[in-house]
Amino acid sequence: MESGEGVGGPGGPDGPGLQFGCASFNQDSTSLAVGTKTGYKLFSLTMVENLDCINESAETPDVYIVERLFSSSLIVMVSTTMPQRMNIYHFKKGTEICNYNYPNNILAIKLNRQRLVVCLEESIYIHNIKDMKLLKTLLNTPINPSGLCALSINHSNSYLAYPGSATIGEIIVYDANSLNTVTMIPAHDSPVAALTFNASATKLASASERGTVIRVFSVPEGLRLFEFRRGMKRYVSISSLSFSPDGQFLCASSNTETVHIFKLEQLGPSGGDEPNTWTAYVGKMFSAASSYLPAQVSGMMRQDRAFATVHLVTSGQRNICTLAIIQKLPRLLVATADGQLFIYNVDPLDGGECMLAHKHRLFGTDDDQGEGKESEGSEVTGPVQACPSYAATAALPAAGPVTATLTGYSEDGGVKKGEVIPEHEFAAGPVSLDDENEFPPGPGRWCSRLSKVLQTLLCLATLSSSSWVTPRHSQAR
Repeated sequence: MESGEGVGGPGGPDGPGLQFGCASFNQDSTSLAVGTKTGYKLFSLTMVENLDCINESAETPDVYIVERLFSSSLIVMVSTTMPQRMNIYHFKKGTEICNYNYPNNILAIKLNRQRLVVCLEESIYIHNIKDMKLLKTLLNTPINPSGLCALSINHSNSYLAYPGSATIGEIIVYDANSLNTVTMIPAHDSPVAALTFNASATKLASASERGTVIRVFSVPEGLRLFEFRRGMKRYVSISSLSFSPDGQFLCASSNTETVHIFKLEQLGPSGGDEPNTWTAYVGKMFSAASSYLPAQVSGMMRQDRAFATVHLVTSGQRNICTLAIIQKLPRLLVATADGQLFIYNVDPLDGGECMLAHKHRLFGTDDDQGEGKESEGSEVTGPVQACPSYAATAALPAAGPVTATLTGYSEDGGVKKGEVIPEHEFAAGPVSLDDENEFPPGPGRWCSRLSKVLQTLLCLATLSSSSWVTPRHSQAR
């Protein structure tokens, strides 16, 4: 899965005492790369209790972009000392493969097993990753000061998404293999702030600068499939979006204390079976009531809310999140700008508040906090333990593909003629791809609240027959 933006930027994250300038998960969320003032660190994410540093380099200072290609030895870095130069390294051999210079500062780099994309403020460069030949330069793209873009990890459908406008939420989907524009999606009213593809490159999720609504579109058609409401009380800055490996869930983090997980499931036909959960029953009631309401209100009521959440104790700082399978169980990982990694258990059947499984420091040692103890700044609403339904969940057949056969780079096999980076065949076989209290209260409180809400909405619908004035804040998406 494409893991979204990294923490930090050319100037590094704000705040005193921070030791690093960026963080990014690799494409299958099996490792975490961290750019530091002295170089970079690369951590393995195959265990919950242990965070192993598998590589560390102090050769390049002030790293603000660092990306790893899956589980290969290919590392791409950019430093604030030379923000117009991209360096590509083979970290196991400790050698530089190549470097490239660009006319302006590099804002983002995305890569899969076919393409490497370099994003500047007003242009995008597409390289063939095997020989680093420049295939296409997209000039005069809309001003993109954050370098927002997304590249699908599926190399057979190598789609690139980037903002199509600096003033409204248009998204350009570009085929990086055939080098042609696929479609333009009118996604939001305000400029786009976050983008990500699912692993199979059949879905694209987006959020705008307002941060209240997250939408999912089909690729390449560009049809709207899902719409999720993160919140209505305030505008927020969405810092990352990420699909689960099977594409059934989508997580979103922002500058608030809440990380949301949404479930991508289509509601059955109106004449189908009766809902078997209280949440489904309430959803059906709202759906029925929405047919009597003005379009502005009924559209808002049809937006799904979070399936699961995590509440961090701090807010206002950048962070990135991803969904992964670690030790055969679904996990949510959150890396924060103050140098911490939180690993949460996710219940894919019941959702709800996720339980903190472990917390790691990206600098220093976890022993400073005590083994298995929950430190200050990692508050959760329940004990640190596994969800009781996990054993049954892990035994269930997967809802979608969680493995894929991937081609990549050779660690020792040499370079074919004309290739800068050698071709790799995995000897071991397929690689495992491996805010506000928004959850509804208990059923007893739902009854009284639902009755009051429906009465209010029906009154509004009656008034709307003569006129309807949309409050300014209700237009937030």
